[in-house]
Amino acid sequence: CISAMASGADAGPTARTAWPPLSFAALEELHPAAPAIAVLASIAIAVLIFFRFVYHPYVPCVVVALTDAEEKAMRGEGGDAASSGSATANQIPCKDPSTGALLGVMNAASPEDVVKAVAKARAAQQEWKTSTFAQRRHLMRIISRCVLEHAEDICRVSACDSGKTMVDAGFGEVLVTLEKLHWLGSEGEKWLRPEKRSPGRVCFYKSARVEFHPRGVIGAIVPWNYPFHNVLNPLTAALFAGNAAVIKVSEHACWSSGYYGRLIRACLEAAGAPTDLVQIVPGYAAAGAALVSNVDKVIFVGSAKVGKFVMETAAKSLTPVTLELGGKDPLIVLPGTDLATTIPTVMRAGFGAAGQNCMGAERFFVHATLVDEFCKSVTSVANSMRQGPPLGGSVDIGAMCMPGETQRIHALVTDAVARGAKLLAGGVLPSKSSSSSDSRGGQFYPPTVILIPDGLQIESRNMKLMQDEVFGPVITIIPFESDEQLITLVNDCDFALGSNIYGDPKHIAKLGKHVQAGMLACNDFATCYMCQSLPMGGLKDSGFGKFAGIEGLRALCVTKAVVEDRVSFMKTVVPPPLRYPLSDSAFPFILGLMGFFYGPSLGAKANGIWLLIKSAMPQNTKPKRS
Repeated sequence: CISAMASGADAGPTARTAWPPLSFAALEELHPAAPAIAVLASIAIAVLIFFRFVYHPYVPCVVVALTDAEEKAMRGEGGDAASSGSATANQIPCKDPSTGALLGVMNAASPEDVVKAVAKARAAQQEWKTSTFAQRRHLMRIISRCVLEHAEDICRVSACDSGKTMVDAGFGEVLVTLEKLHWLGSEGEKWLRPEKRSPGRVCFYKSARVEFHPRGVIGAIVPWNYPFHNVLNPLTAALFAGNAAVIKVSEHACWSSGYYGRLIRACLEAAGAPTDLVQIVPGYAAAGAALVSNVDKVIFVGSAKVGKFVMETAAKSLTPVTLELGGKDPLIVLPGTDLATTIPTVMRAGFGAAGQNCMGAERFFVHATLVDEFCKSVTSVANSMRQGPPLGGSVDIGAMCMPGETQRIHALVTDAVARGAKLLAGGVLPSKSSSSSDSRGGQFYPPTVILIPDGLQIESRNMKLMQDEVFGPVITIIPFESDEQLITLVNDCDFALGSNIYGDPKHIAKLGKHVQAGMLACNDFATCYMCQSLPMGGLKDSGFGKFAGIEGLRALCVTKAVVEDRVSFMKTVVPPPLRYPLSDSAFPFILGLMGFFYGPSLGAKANGIWLLIKSAMPQNTKPKRS
């Protein structure tokens, strides 16, 4: 551009004066030493940038090995699954959902155990709440290095406990956790520092700020779909905000909490933090209720049904709650979208982690001009996907983690087909002898593609598949012809967590304003959560409150408003008319104050000043006649 301007290119009536080309000769004309100064400045900037990316503060190495029992369990040598029937009411039998093999037996925390865990965490938090941001950053860096260096073991353990593939575990368990830790370490302090606010007009002589103080003990009840990240996500934010954390993990994926708990404890010890600061408690519903009743803030991630019970319990102690509930996110494909580059992301949106993702796309709205090609491409990929135990070989999709999920999902599919939907791929429960089902009883549902030809028909809108959260590997395709029709279809749902739209950016911006959702990814899928500075949460039956980003971090704090004198010699003095006992001019004085500060014109302000002066003058009070 500079060369074109210097040569007078495109000169015309509106051409601007060209800048001379930048050169050392031009600099030397300004000052003889200018070229040397420019070179030195450039070198200094380059060195600073280099060291900014290369330099890392010292971070201790934490090594936590898997036990022999854990290694054996992951090889399928953990014991006979039938022996899990001998577990007592206070124990949780843990199985690999992809094989049915027994991983081990965990002790279920009783309500009394939860109360003791909260007490330990509360005692440790009394020390941690005074920690500096430098100490908290140091802890985040230690955890980050530990997670990175143990990534393969973390993913293997998650794959066995939740049934997901190693790639899905890498994405959902480790990668996003590392990003969370990076954001907390690099930006967390900025958003927890006291924040200046405007004092307004009346208090113009004051200074105002907001302070963020630790709440105390944060309780989190987390689901089974991401057993590592679901623990680390609330835990790391709680610790960085100066809190302790007690995490109640799901009984359907708690075997992994043994290894993950050792990792966290080792990191706390390496950072010099109290090791009781984090408590992980496996347990059933009673343990969750006890946690809600004894902590200072609750984060619940799970179903809307259970979320309502959490709210009911929290209401008894007025414990604040953040709810991240179900989702049935739309993925919208607008006319003109390049399907060749979009389809690979579409497949991950629908089949990643076997669809067991709160932000997974479930409803795929495709413009009528693209729907035939879209269906053909998606069906082709779905039919080619390999399914099986994630540690048993190369597979594309794993198992359903929770028992009974395959039957529940299949019921949704068969109901839709009975009401007029077209089954394009999958949709058949695998037999125990099939290649997609392990001989020992893996819980699998095949990648399934369904087309609903007319989503606006009453019969289609009444399909459970259109309303209920699937939480499984089912891509439901709904064609649309106009923006109005699209918005009607998209918002006709009780859930409103995230959304994803592909197409022209201007068209996306126009439609995005009308989509009911807490998040919107433009020409991509679920990127809002990968940007950890952004809040995570939805509306409607998807819950309320935020547990990520700036909003989520600050929600873990007590927000305190502070107002103080800007300078010591300017203080609030109650004017004589407003002192008790009040004089007859007290209310006129208030009217004058209002007019002076908020009058809409100079005349109104002048009138306010006159009332103030008049009200402040000594009043001659004549004695009343008897």
